[in-house]
Parts: sequence; structure tokens; C-alpha cells
Amino acid sequence: MVKRLLVGRPLKTRELGQAQQHLVWYLALPILSADLYSSVAYGPEAGATELVGLGRGAEWLILPIVGATVLLLLIIVLSYIMGILAYPNGGGGYSIARDNFRPAWISLVAASALMIDYVLTVAVSVSAGILAIASAYPGLVPYETVLSVICVALIALVNLRGVSESATLFSWPNFLFAACMLFLIGWGVTNDVSHGFVQPQTPPFGVLPKGFTLLLILKAFSSACSSLTGIETISNAVPIFREPKQMGAIKAYVTMTIVTGITLVGIGYQLYVKGITVKPNNTMLSQLTAVYFGHGPIYQIITWSTFLVLIIAANSTFTGFPQLMALVARDKFLPEALSLRGDRLGFSNGLMVLALLSSVLLVVFQAQTNALIPLFAIGVFMSFTIAQIGMMKRWMKLRTKRWQGKAFVNAVGAVVTALVTLVFSATKFSQGAWIVLFAIPLMVSLALMIRRHYARLERELALDVQTELAEEHHVISVLLLSDIDRIALQSVSFAKSIAQDLIAVYIGFDDESIAAVEAKWKAWGEPCRLLAFKNEYRSVLQPLTRLVKRLQTREGREPDHIHILLPQLVPRVWWQFGLHNQRNFVIQAWFLRNQDVVVSTIPYHTRDR
Repeated sequence: MVKRLLVGRPLKTRELGQAQQHLVWYLALPILSADLYSSVAYGPEAGATELVGLGRGAEWLILPIVGATVLLLLIIVLSYIMGILAYPNGGGGYSIARDNFRPAWISLVAASALMIDYVLTVAVSVSAGILAIASAYPGLVPYETVLSVICVALIALVNLRGVSESATLFSWPNFLFAACMLFLIGWGVTNDVSHGFVQPQTPPFGVLPKGFTLLLILKAFSSACSSLTGIETISNAVPIFREPKQMGAIKAYVTMTIVTGITLVGIGYQLYVKGITVKPNNTMLSQLTAVYFGHGPIYQIITWSTFLVLIIAANSTFTGFPQLMALVARDKFLPEALSLRGDRLGFSNGLMVLALLSSVLLVVFQAQTNALIPLFAIGVFMSFTIAQIGMMKRWMKLRTKRWQGKAFVNAVGAVVTALVTLVFSATKFSQGAWIVLFAIPLMVSLALMIRRHYARLERELALDVQTELAEEHHVISVLLLSDIDRIALQSVSFAKSIAQDLIAVYIGFDDESIAAVEAKWKAWGEPCRLLAFKNEYRSVLQPLTRLVKRLQTREGREPDHIHILLPQLVPRVWWQFGLHNQRNFVIQAWFLRNQDVVVSTIPYHTRDR
């Protein structure tokens, strides 16, 4: 009842193909682009943070950094549009790598890197959203971790209700944030026209400050590239678009690129013109908004829309991550349960894995965005690089129309994203990037172990239906009794109805209880053979195990299987279970290791309430 209330009614499998279970592109756009677009709130600031040590003279560098970020955005989006045309069933970098590289570990590196990045996306987006609100309301700072975990739980709950319902709920805050950003940029341009595009507080342009190095600017650029996480989400989630799915996904990509590019350039330029610098517990976007509007109603609207979109940005990951895990699980590299759809036709198991892992990260890192960002973006750029090289190989192999130009675009993208990955890994290694670089090969090794397990199991379970026929076995049934009562009546009656060779067993802890049961059994007419054992150590498992071993090696015709029957008292009220001995669960777990022993329970349902 509680599950139905929170998640909704179960949906039939045939409803999966119905239109309401898929999204038109302009509704899918705010859901799937929220991760990318919301990062404009912290991406430029992440780049500026790396240059803060150089002083005011380095603040102009935010302009070329943002410009290079937008250029890279165009290259990567163009590559993924070509990927959608080639791979309409989604999967992004994993599907591309699986199709174009023979060794399985290459595609698994792409998948593992993306999955890590998805988890980090949730943690970074939520923590950045809470930080945005804490910038306006400092009293919330001590509660950032708790609030972050609560937000993750709420997003997971909404997504458990299905894609269409999460789209309906989460699309409007994304539209509001985009409107706020464009309004802020437009207001800033109007201000620039009135007061000049270079103002008294504008930092000097073009001066290389003391301490400037190429490595430092590359480090700042790679940090600013955290703005590009989430690009892959649309290509992973192509199956959720309405037909024609590919065209819908391409429209979403083009619109997302235009709006994100304009916003990044506009916000970056306004931060430069107004001389906004990095400050603890007060984001650069919050400072810029306060410069133009103070802390009045417009500031509150923009701050709350930033908070909402950063929280909701995690929602796009809750769409892409389960889809990716399902693809990998179908290839037998992850547990098969991750490829199964839940009551609402979503991949709910993968969704819950994402919620759990991201919550753990938030707790471990105390919801500090700056502590999480060094781990961020390495995975996604590693996946970008593999996907770009895979697409380049595809064009060189197929040699379709204009394949040289397509291969060149992918080659440029591969070089740039590989450079970003290397710089990010090297410069952020000691700040936590080593965790990601260690986790990826660990996940790949685990995936290969899972695949080998499934392959061995498939070979073992294969059946030749022509030669391997079912046959009858000799089975000894052992019925475990705790007393001679109505439970025994039901259990013995059922056992005699199915058993070939039945033995009743009573294990007592003193002579008096054994004598009493034997007397009752004899008075009852001895429905079958009874074996009574005494165990002074008050253990049922030990004498039962000895009996099973003795039966398996007894003289005469040895049994093929031993069937242990366990009477189980089932109270009508749930809390009464704890009032009764639950030894049956221990016995079942113990004998699971013996393939020739089958354990069954015979439930006895009480009538009282």
C-alpha cells in the first residue's frame, strides 16, 4: 500500500511502447540537458578558482577559457550527433566503443568512467545547489550534508514513478533557470551599453601576470570543462524520445548547444566586466546577481532557480545512468537484475544504486563542491576520448560520404579531450583524482569477472534436449518436528502425501522432553518412523547435519537426494514473527552449500489476531 502510494500503480510491459512512456524532444530537452546547462553556475568559477593565486591581473583569462570551453562543446556535440545517427538505440560512448574496438576492456573503460561521472554529477549538482542557497542563507551551511542527502532521496523517489512524471515535474524549473540566465545576461548587456563595455572595476585585459604558466592555464581550462559534463546524457537516453527518436535527440542537442554556448559566453563576460572574484561561501553567480539587483526579489528568484536547477540537474543522471547500466548488464558485464524494469517500467535497480552511491559520496565529502570537483569530469572526458576515437575508426572503416571530414572532426575532438583528461589527471591527482583513476580499472576487472561467471554458468546449464532426459530419483524426506501438535498434524499429512521414504526427527535437549514426544508419537499411532536425538549443547543444526551425512552414506540403496521439510509457524500479525523461533532460516542457509539436500518449508497459518 505504501509502495503504491509513493511510486504509483504497476504498469504492464505492453505500456512501454505507448506514447506517454516517451517524451517529445522539447520536454526531454530540459530533463536531459539540465546537467550540462546547470553547470554554467559553477563551471566558469571552477576555472577562475585555479587562477585566483595570480591576483587581479589574471581575471581576464576567464574569457579565453570560456571561449575554448564553448568551442570544445561544439566539437563534442557534433561528434555525438554523428554517434546518434550511427547508434539509434543509445549507449553513447559505451555503444560506440563496443562496436569499434575488439577488446572488451576498452568499452568497459568508457562505461566505468561514465558511471563514475554520473555518480559524481549527482553529488556535485546537489552540493552546488545547496551551496547556492547557503550563499543567500548562511544559516544553512551546517546542514549542507543532510539537506543534500534528502534532495537525492526525493529525486530518486520521483524517478521511481517513471520518466514521464519526472519530466512533467522537473521541466519547468529548468525553463525558469534558462530564462533567468538569459535575463541576467540581457540586463548586463543593457548595463554595458549604458556604462561602457569596460568599466572602472573591469580587470586589465591581455596582461600575463607573474607566475603564469602554460600548465596553469591548462589546469584552469580543464577545471572549467566541468561545464561540459552531461553532454553524453542525450545520446545515452535516445530510447526515451518519441518517434522519430534520432531526430528528436538531434533537435535537443542543437538547442542545448546554442543556449548553453550563449549562457557560458554571456556569464563569463559579465563576470569579467564587473570584476567578480572567487569568494568562499558566496558563489560568483550570486555576487554578479547581487551587483545588478541587490538582494531583492529578482536576486531571490535567480538564487532559488539556480538552486532548483542544480538539484534537478541530478535528475538527468537518474535517466542516463540506469539506461547505461542496463545496456552493460544485457552484455553480461553487470548483474542481470540491473537490466530489469521495475513496476513503472524504469530501470529502478540501477536508479537505487545511483542514489545510494551518490549519497555515500555526499556524506564522505561533507557535500563540499570544491572537494568533489577534482574527482569530477575525468571520467566523462575519458569516455569522450574513447568515443571520438571509436567514431574515427568507424568512418575510416565504412568510408561513407564525406567520411574524411567526419573523421577529422572526431580526430580533433579525440586530441582535445585526451589532453583535458591528461591535464586533469595530472594536476588533480593529489586532490582526489587518484580515486577515479584507481576505481576505473577496478570496475573493469570486476565487470570481466562477472562476464566470465555468466559464460561459465551458461555452458554449465546448457541442456541437450535430445539425450539428457528427466529421470526419477530416490529421495529420503526428513521432517523436523518441535512437538506433537496441530502443526505436526498438518506437516505429517503433507509429507506423507509427497514423500517416498519419510522419517520424522525430533531433537531434544533433555531426556524428559524426548520421552514426552516419543510417548505422544506412540499414542498418535506412529504415522511414520520417528528418530529422537538428544543434544546437550542445545543445537538443532549439529545433530541434523550428522543425520544427513549418515543417510547419505548408509548401507543399502543410497538416496540421490535428501528432502528436509521444516514446519513454519506464520502468525497473522506481522509483529508476532519476532515472538517465535526463526531457526528455519539458519537451517536453509546452512544446507544451501549441499547440492544433494533440498530444504522446503510447510507453513502453518494461525487463526488468532
